[in-house]
Amino acid sequence: MNLGEITSRGAWRNRYGDAIVDAETGRRLTFDLLNQRVNRLAGAFGELGIRRGERVAILSRNAAEFMEVFFAAAKTGLVAQPLNWRLATPELTRILEDGEPRALIYHEDFSPQVQELQRHVDLLHWIGFRPGEESVYEDLLARQPDEEPALAAGDDDPFFILYTGGTTGIPKGALHSHRSAFTAMVNQTVAERIAPTDVYLLTGQMFHIPVVLAMNYLAHARPVVLFNFEPGKALELIAEERISAFLAITTMLNYLLNHPRLASSDLSSLRLIMYGGGPMPEPLIREAIAQLGCDLLQGYGQTEGGTMTFLPPWVHRDAIAGTNPHRLLSCGLEAHLTTVRVVDEAGRLVPRDGKSVGEIVVRSEANMIRYWRRPEETATTLRDGWMWTGDLATWDEDGFIYIVDRKKEMIISGGENIYPAQVEAAIYRHPAVLECAVIGVPDDTWGESVKAIVVLKSGMSATEQDIIDVVKSQLASYMKPRSVDFVPSLPKGPTGKILKQELRAPYWEGRARSV
Repeated sequence: MNLGEITSRGAWRNRYGDAIVDAETGRRLTFDLLNQRVNRLAGAFGELGIRRGERVAILSRNAAEFMEVFFAAAKTGLVAQPLNWRLATPELTRILEDGEPRALIYHEDFSPQVQELQRHVDLLHWIGFRPGEESVYEDLLARQPDEEPALAAGDDDPFFILYTGGTTGIPKGALHSHRSAFTAMVNQTVAERIAPTDVYLLTGQMFHIPVVLAMNYLAHARPVVLFNFEPGKALELIAEERISAFLAITTMLNYLLNHPRLASSDLSSLRLIMYGGGPMPEPLIREAIAQLGCDLLQGYGQTEGGTMTFLPPWVHRDAIAGTNPHRLLSCGLEAHLTTVRVVDEAGRLVPRDGKSVGEIVVRSEANMIRYWRRPEETATTLRDGWMWTGDLATWDEDGFIYIVDRKKEMIISGGENIYPAQVEAAIYRHPAVLECAVIGVPDDTWGESVKAIVVLKSGMSATEQDIIDVVKSQLASYMKPRSVDFVPSLPKGPTGKILKQELRAPYWEGRARSV
């Protein structure tokens, strides 16, 4: 299998149908045009002397050219290396030095950053583009024929390097193959039940693993609408493009549900919203089902392994009707082509009692091949065919997984293990809370104490004691926050995940945490 065939097959099956709709520029590429451009770019890579196994980096917000690079690299056996445009120049420099790409394809909006990178990185080709306008990129394509190139790779050959979000440390490059990405797509197809009328809205950025979800809709010859998330624009696009499915993290759903135009927006085309990227509080799930009028599907995954478990729509419907409502706290059941287990430090299964905590391990062909040029981290993460996720969880007799927290985020206070995700879920029950993060801060008496950092909804209020009381009403007293900070916003990574490392850093400067 070669994932570059996605555009070839799309051109055969739905030649004149929309493949890419770029909401930022108004451009619409049919499957036929997308495939022609991909083939021309593949030819351009050959003209530039970039050979099988070498890397091609891309720096851009969501754009059609981003997809073209992925698929042209696939057809020619190159490895796509998407870059997080939110990173500062020193970090981009480190990632480019790590991947050693032969070329960087960039949106000309990032020309100032590229000029700075050129002072630090020795790279053979710097190729700018501006969608729909003359550019070096378009000149390269214009010199090439439309015909299909001979496929140069596939199966277990590398396809792309995705750098982890860096929420727990320095980003690492997760290297995926054609097979691992395709397996992830099969898991998504089974879980999402992709329909022949679907239109997918890509809410995340293409430098992260959700790009595979969008590729999967293209593989079904269904259109993908590109934009850079803003809640008002999302509501407009759902109505205008008849969007049927998209992925939302907690932050996105919060902003959509609190948008003043929600009630007047036409959401009738929505079939499915997949959510993930962190714990989703039960009240928000119930509100989303009530207001958005479509099915919900939770997905739990990582850059290293795609989506590994799903909480299917029928569980949500049953829970809302009063059957097993506790399952809304679960991240679901193992994916179709994936085996998930919860084990202790020795690799032994923990009891399926919903109480015993262990680490989630995953065996799947959707798992990454390895970390790029990090053999020690690879050996720690990939062991005997299993990927150790670093996520702590319990599971029940029916196989439902309940994530407790990241191993590195666990707070140890007075000898007690406190899992921030549980405290956050309790805080979200306060009606005035829009977003929150719970961290451990130094405490001379207890070692660590619990601090909550809270963003309130517009026009609503709450006090420190209000937040503490809502936690005390649901959890053991030792788990309650000892302090609460109210802030206008929380720092987030490229996928919208809250950067707890940044929140913790000022408190732990010059001190070492126990985990």
